[in-house]
Amino acid sequence: MGAGILMIVLATGLVAAQDEKADATQATPRPLTIDDYFKIHEVGDPQVSPDGKWVAYTVTKQDLEKDESKTRIWMAPTAGGDPVPMTAKDKSASRPRWSPDGRYLAFLAAPEDGEDQIWTLFREGGDSQPLTETVQGVSSYEWSPDGKRMVLVLQDPKPEDIEKAKDENGKEKTPRPWVVTRRQFKQDYVGYLDSRRTHLFVLDVGTKKMTQITSGDFDDSEPFWSPDGRHIAFTSNRTDDPDSNYNTDIWVVTADNTDKGQTLTQITTNPGPDTSPAWSPDGKRIAHISATDTEAILYATNHLAISSAQGGGLEVLTGDLDRMVFTPRFSVDGKSILFALEDSGELSLARIAPGGGAVERVISGPRSVATFSEGARGLIAALISEPHLPPEVFIIDEGELRRLTRTNDALLEDLLLGEVEKVQFDSRDGTEIEGFIVKPPAFDSKVRYPTILRIHGGPQSQYDFAFHFEAQLLAANGYVVVMPNPRGSTGYGQDFCLAIWQDWGGIDLEDVLASVDDAIERGYADPDRLGVGGWSYGGMMTNHVITKSKRFKGAYTGASATLYVVNYGHDQYQRWWETELGLPWRNREIWEELSPFNRVEDVVTPTLIVGGEQDWNVPIINSEQLYIALKRLGVATELVVYPGEGHVFETPSYNKDLYERFLGWFGKYVKGEPVQGSDTE
Repeated sequence: MGAGILMIVLATGLVAAQDEKADATQATPRPLTIDDYFKIHEVGDPQVSPDGKWVAYTVTKQDLEKDESKTRIWMAPTAGGDPVPMTAKDKSASRPRWSPDGRYLAFLAAPEDGEDQIWTLFREGGDSQPLTETVQGVSSYEWSPDGKRMVLVLQDPKPEDIEKAKDENGKEKTPRPWVVTRRQFKQDYVGYLDSRRTHLFVLDVGTKKMTQITSGDFDDSEPFWSPDGRHIAFTSNRTDDPDSNYNTDIWVVTADNTDKGQTLTQITTNPGPDTSPAWSPDGKRIAHISATDTEAILYATNHLAISSAQGGGLEVLTGDLDRMVFTPRFSVDGKSILFALEDSGELSLARIAPGGGAVERVISGPRSVATFSEGARGLIAALISEPHLPPEVFIIDEGELRRLTRTNDALLEDLLLGEVEKVQFDSRDGTEIEGFIVKPPAFDSKVRYPTILRIHGGPQSQYDFAFHFEAQLLAANGYVVVMPNPRGSTGYGQDFCLAIWQDWGGIDLEDVLASVDDAIERGYADPDRLGVGGWSYGGMMTNHVITKSKRFKGAYTGASATLYVVNYGHDQYQRWWETELGLPWRNREIWEELSPFNRVEDVVTPTLIVGGEQDWNVPIINSEQLYIALKRLGVATELVVYPGEGHVFETPSYNKDLYERFLGWFGKYVKGEPVQGSDTE
């Protein structure tokens, strides 16, 4: 591994930045197309430099010709000006983190035929230098406050990695069999899990000496340094049987620990999950996320809480708010705690005093704040998306919100996007439901349009004001797109989320059907040209829709489940299944009652069924069973399985194929258009 795998290019930064914006342009605005999906560059992970003068961030591009994506690190001056590329085009890099003195930028990148390692780059120029050469690769890291050390998150290496087991010809030996002893033995994008666990290591940046500071049959994650650099807080489930429950706690270990974490301080004892530790600047307290309602554990609200750094009980700060919060961080001056707040179709940046009190929205309104970081003078960089804007970096400086990056502007200026309207309507029982409607770009209020009900996954999630490519693509092809937040969604309180407990496809089905009725009542939707689709739980809900309603002319169901008992012991959710539905050999009645497969003879809707071959989140067996049932019953159907893909597709050409099939299927069955030369004929 030599130096210079990635190189800073300050001198040519302006040209490179202009090239970054040089997407194909049109003389007049035009509707969005499938190919635009690969022209939209994904911005992420903004990190403010300690002096507040720069923001480092990532930009991911999909290359359809090479059928791969690459992520590059950029740096933009907070005072304004053109961004500068920090890493090369032909290598992927991620997780940029500034050294405390701001002179170096560290990141993760993989050498040829290797795993992710930490590299460092001098901000003012020069080649990147490798900092680690671990056998198993680095999954995460954080600088110490003095910049002399880093804490690394590493999984125990495989024996074959250590041995570098190869035969004399250099050919990889036959893989060893998986030996399963754990209760949680599968994970999407990993496959079978063995007894290897993830632990924390401290790296001396100068000597490159590495010391393991936690150990045991537990997974440790989310390390956060104390301000004095003497301790590290982290998240871990250290119960007797971690695979059987959700009880993660916040722990503290000394940074110079020599007994591999045998001596730890337990900070939280809440029986629910405690995560995302963040130390206060004075070192006395740790803010974290806690779900305190263990009865509703899968649907419980994540609250902002605070604990003494010595342990001894937590104080919930947002209990009265009854909304999901994420990623707490103390402000630089320690006077407030910043966090992401999910509320009624918005994802805001908020803050609260460490002693509790009123919650203040720092960034709110018709936008979605994904991540944030803070630098000197309280300057905040945030990743923000809006209905017509894919995520970009914004900054808040002295109370003023200002956009910093314009990665996709050249493309967006050429596009006609559909209007996004937030709506409220009553479900059948009178409960108010919210959602979004995306209209075709040339929307005419006197025309009723073919309409697609697009159901979100989760179910514990929500549609918000973020840019939604699939909805805009459907709108560009003449559809009204209805995107409801039915019960089971987050953003509306715990009772609203918990309402679907042991009732999948029940009350939430009423809510999504009410959203279609609402679009019809508004005069937007043609009741005779309706389609439905969704992914993951959205696909599961689609299966409920087509088995309980005959009003839809076409459907797609992606990565969905149909006969739930088949998933038990086959997917990664054994804890969830047992917690909500009980053991299938004891509570079989509810498993069968909720499974849409058992109502498959009621389906009349032509249904496109899609999924990834190696999806362990919702295994493809579900799609296969639904397909053969519909095929056997004479319902128009297709099964499309994408080789090697997990729950979310990573191969650009597969995503292109997927969108083409969606449009082809809905075009044929919802619009009634002839489809020439297509598999969907």
